[in-house]
Amino acid sequence: MNEHSSNWLENFIFSAMPWIGIAGVRPWLQVVVQTLLALLAVFVFHGIGTRVLERLSAPFPFTRRLVRYTNQTGGVIVFLLLWQIVLRNAADSLAGIFLLRHLNALALYMAFTWFGVRCVGAVADTIVELNPVDAPDNLQARRIQTQTKVLARAVIVLVVMVGSGLALMTLPLLRQIGTSLLASAGVAGLVIGFAARPVLSNLLAGIQLALTQPIRLEDVVIVEKEWGQIEEITGTYVVVRIWDQRRLVVPLQWFIEHPFQNWTRTSSEILGTVLIWADYRLPLDPVRKEAERLCEASPAWDRRLCVTQVVEAGERAMQLRVLVSAGDAGKSWDLRCKIREGLIDFIQKNYPEYLPRVRADVSGENIITDRVDSD
Repeated sequence: MNEHSSNWLENFIFSAMPWIGIAGVRPWLQVVVQTLLALLAVFVFHGIGTRVLERLSAPFPFTRRLVRYTNQTGGVIVFLLLWQIVLRNAADSLAGIFLLRHLNALALYMAFTWFGVRCVGAVADTIVELNPVDAPDNLQARRIQTQTKVLARAVIVLVVMVGSGLALMTLPLLRQIGTSLLASAGVAGLVIGFAARPVLSNLLAGIQLALTQPIRLEDVVIVEKEWGQIEEITGTYVVVRIWDQRRLVVPLQWFIEHPFQNWTRTSSEILGTVLIWADYRLPLDPVRKEAERLCEASPAWDRRLCVTQVVEAGERAMQLRVLVSAGDAGKSWDLRCKIREGLIDFIQKNYPEYLPRVRADVSGENIITDRVDSD
């Protein structure tokens, strides 16, 4: 709408509401009318432009999500920019015009910060969507998702800090405080650095974890003697989902400063052991064949390894170890339990006399205990 339309609308409103002619009221009428026209233009043209961009970006995942995430933010920014033009063109003699211009500038900084956060979120969510972790071999997907989420949080924090700093520095009082702080930058720097050390250390630790990746999402780890999986990596802490559904919350910096076990660092494949004590007279070949049969019958076995060996010979019994392989830690646990139960049942049914036991050999009047009977 042109200037003629604006003047016509202004004259119409003035004729319909004569009280606007009060001193100091009518100069604001032009600002209000132009603001309403700017709002109407944004509503119409932004809606049309959004639909056009959605159709053009439909085949492209990144741009499609970017348009959807920044739709509202873009409209707010366009309106605030047009409103800033309206306020700049208004007379400086208007009461409160400088305050309104400053508030509009603050709103613009906040809107651009919001826009940057939404852009980062759109890119991060698209990368996560294109790399799902529900595939059988999800090592690469988990690596990409971990890097994306941690780096996205770090970038969002940086965007918010920069946007907030620029907005606050528009206030004259804060500019004066900043100028006075520069005179004592040494002491102020030490105080601020000491106060912000936990936040900055966790932020740097998060970036380091994202780049080096000692842990990733869904990694199987042992932290503080607790077995669990990495459930969430935030900007300050890591949530470990323990096997009994508890949650262990660990600061990011802890993973940089302390050793821990990662069972899925390079692969989810793992070896498991089953230990069974038995009498020395127990024949090994039937037990070995039974262990192989149990492995063959279990869907948790990945057919890489199934070995039965005697790993210890004590004074009373021998220890058998069945070494088996599985695709991940959960399957390994189920496979070990299944083989342990199966071998115990096999020995009980076929060789019950060869299970470990404490025997007594009575010879004459002497009683000798804790000795394996040769009968």
